[in-house]
Amino acid sequence: MALKARALYNFQSENKEEISIQENEELVIFSENSLDGWLQGQNSRGETGLFPASYVEILRSRSGSNYTDYSGSPAGSPGHDSPFYTTPANPSISYQGSFEDDDDDDWDDWDDACTVVEEPRSAPGTNGHPSPNLQYPAAYGHHEHAGYRPKPALERQDSMSSSKRGSVVGRNLNRFSCFVRSGVEAFILGDVPLMSKIAEAYCIEMGSKGPQWRANPHPFICSVEDPTKQTKFKGIKSYISYKLTPSNINSPVYRRYKHFDWLYNRLLHKFTVISVPHLPEKQATGRFEEDFIEKRKRRLILWMDHMTSHPVLSQYEGFQHFLCCRDEKQWKLGKRRAEKDEMVGASFLLTIQIPTEHQDLQDVEDRVDAFKAFSKKMDDSVLQLTNVASELVRKHVGGFRKEFQKLGNAFQAISHSFHMDPPYSSDALNNAISHTGKTYETVGEMFAEQPKNDLFLMLDTLSLYQGLLSNFPDIIHLQKGK
Repeated sequence: MALKARALYNFQSENKEEISIQENEELVIFSENSLDGWLQGQNSRGETGLFPASYVEILRSRSGSNYTDYSGSPAGSPGHDSPFYTTPANPSISYQGSFEDDDDDDWDDWDDACTVVEEPRSAPGTNGHPSPNLQYPAAYGHHEHAGYRPKPALERQDSMSSSKRGSVVGRNLNRFSCFVRSGVEAFILGDVPLMSKIAEAYCIEMGSKGPQWRANPHPFICSVEDPTKQTKFKGIKSYISYKLTPSNINSPVYRRYKHFDWLYNRLLHKFTVISVPHLPEKQATGRFEEDFIEKRKRRLILWMDHMTSHPVLSQYEGFQHFLCCRDEKQWKLGKRRAEKDEMVGASFLLTIQIPTEHQDLQDVEDRVDAFKAFSKKMDDSVLQLTNVASELVRKHVGGFRKEFQKLGNAFQAISHSFHMDPPYSSDALNNAISHTGKTYETVGEMFAEQPKNDLFLMLDTLSLYQGLLSNFPDIIHLQKGK
């Protein structure tokens, strides 16, 4: 039942799931049950979303007291133990779900009743960190005093504000910020329980240009080839299967796009401080058209090359299981083991072994700021080049091709005209004119085919770059948050 409420303080939204509210503004609350310290409702401007429960008071007409105190509620992101989490009603909030018909069915011979955890991905540009969902259980304590007035949401910290803040690290009120969702805040504040035994370790060592991940001691590559259309349920369901052959075992396995999607979500869930490039996009229609299949294969090859060359991602047990497991029973066991992995999010930070060399904090800040400026400029430049190249492809396939075809048809028309005057026509001349027309038509086809030799490959690489670069703002924000 909707309830009327009044805003006690100003709140500025920081992402699309939230809405801004002003002090004394009248609000409509959809339910007084807070979602780990957040309420869902509508402001006076008709915007629907989330805002801190401790910033509002519910107006009750049938009670002597019209104030409901939420200040003791932790403003944490909804976790597994939040039984009443629902998707925000804001129509502008959209999650990248599946557009493929075969993505909603069972995992055929690679699955059982236990489905892959459904983790909707955020729109591109959010570091691959999923939108508020059930990934990170809230592990934040209540305020000690019921009358505590929460501080406004912390702004992103630059080097100056970070130095002014000193060593005191407070909780970010925005529980949906990447700093919170990634688990870095919990790690910094010591809220991550220490494990008695950590089986995996990822080392950072000092290289010639600064800190870097230690290389994979067993490097390998993996080919992606032979996309094949397959069916099940007697032809009712169709899907494309890809042949993967890792060089370290030289034995092929066959995976669907759905399996890639599962792996991608596992990587996002575990490696919150590493940029994982996006998978090739999905498509609602034309999934079995030759051009789309070929484009997806090219981009999966680039994605796989990046994964196998990364010193950390390539060693991930779930990735190795994805590449090497051929037995159905073992696949199910490994899949469940990956989904129950405890060393994810904040706990993953416990697996990192840092170098013993002293790092000057100011130098680190300068390096981060320099990389921030570079990644922003690089992102803008990649986007610009992508737009220019895409427009040129459109012209090659459409405009240029049609213009040369028109020119060729015009020459053909001249040739046909001369044929209509037999006494004075010359076969040699007519054939030459006709050949000229056909040549121009061939030139048009060459223009249409040319992007396959250069522009398509360049756009594939730019797409991978965009997926990597779009993650860095959140990763840099995590570093600043420290």
